Amino acid sequence: MRHRLLSFFLFALLPGLALAVPPIQHWTLDNGARAYFVESHNLPIVDIRLTFDAGGARDGTLAGLARLTNALLDQGNGGQDAGEVAFRLESVGARLSGGSERDMAWLHLRSLTEPQALEQAVDTLALIVGKPDFPPAAFERERSRMLVGLQAVHQSPDELGNRAFYRALYGNHPYGSPPDGTEESLARIERQHVIDFYNRYYSSGNVVIAIVGAIDRAQAEALAERISGALPQGPAAPPLPPVTPRGERHEEQVPFNSAQTHILIGQPALKRDDEDIFAFMVGNHVLGGGGLVSLLTSTMRDKHGLSYSTSSHFVPSAQPGPFVISTQVRNDSADRAIEVLREVFLDFLHNGPTPRQLELAKRNITGGFPLNLNSNRKIVGYLSSIGFYRLPLDYLDTYLERIEAVTAEDVRRAFQRHIDPDTLVIVRVGPQQEAPAQ
Repeated sequence: MRHRLLSFFLFALLPGLALAVPPIQHWTLDNGARAYFVESHNLPIVDIRLTFDAGGARDGTLAGLARLTNALLDQGNGGQDAGEVAFRLESVGARLSGGSERDMAWLHLRSLTEPQALEQAVDTLALIVGKPDFPPAAFERERSRMLVGLQAVHQSPDELGNRAFYRALYGNHPYGSPPDGTEESLARIERQHVIDFYNRYYSSGNVVIAIVGAIDRAQAEALAERISGALPQGPAAPPLPPVTPRGERHEEQVPFNSAQTHILIGQPALKRDDEDIFAFMVGNHVLGGGGLVSLLTSTMRDKHGLSYSTSSHFVPSAQPGPFVISTQVRNDSADRAIEVLREVFLDFLHNGPTPRQLELAKRNITGGFPLNLNSNRKIVGYLSSIGFYRLPLDYLDTYLERIEAVTAEDVRRAFQRHIDPDTLVIVRVGPQQEAPAQ
């Protein structure tokens, strides 16, 4: 079956043929949980990913609270300590992972479909999400670990730059708060804050359950009922507040003793469900997301010899996520580098890609897309995003078609609609310089 699935992907690369993607089944449970399921019998394995609207954007004034809560979920449950909970999974070959970013928090279980193994793995997952004890010792240990991690942030120009960049882009909006917290915020978090956060955001109405594996619809429904039934009953989180654009150009310097200056340029751009996302994807591939052949990289490296590493990317989110151009240059080249980056970007903004650039970008994107669906783990990740951002169920079916349909005018229009070159944020991380003129 696996070879047959791969053959479908290979055929998808031939002109005139569509990518064969597994059908997505979706239903909403009585308790508000939303389930997404793909039946795949290539391996006797099932992947279950629970995605909660419980990321760092829900931290409020306690930055790091969402990540701390997520990390503590399996550190003691229903009176069993972390070792006992871990053994329940390990003894049947199951694996559990989790994480938390700005928009979301998640838990991912992989289990064999052998009935006894699957039952124990799912019961353990239900115990983890439904009866976390948040032991005081584990709370103190994890909070201390996060504080130690912040020491590494202060030694990393990349991390310092990212923090300053998000803060400059978003200000007091929840996206401006660092998901890993600050020394001050972590010191103020108490165990009761974690318990309250869990009760509010790890609720049945606030979860997307994505299931991919060698089970049928009836089994998937039973798993979803079992897992969601263990959660606290509660509604979905309210929408995040809209992002307010800065309305003016902003530059700042983050002092850091290094031989290179790290530069970040950008602004908030797209929501995840924006219709321009495919045009923006193709355009960004041409501009700076296509590796060494992209416009920014080739201009900075080959034409001017300023930097070997230059790129652009964007992070579509529940509210407009950032579009980012980044590079690293010698300290004495920072001003020139920003000038060149701005020239390349303005030219692209006004003129868009050439026909050749557009065609190559499409070929690279569509040619690599089948690899994004070559495992259950990758498919369940797509299901989670489709569910979390409420994307259409045919998102995967129409992906290649929508990429192919992008025109140069679509790219120009998308970038001009979402990016204002007069209000870009520029952050430098490097030795202190005189403040740039505003």
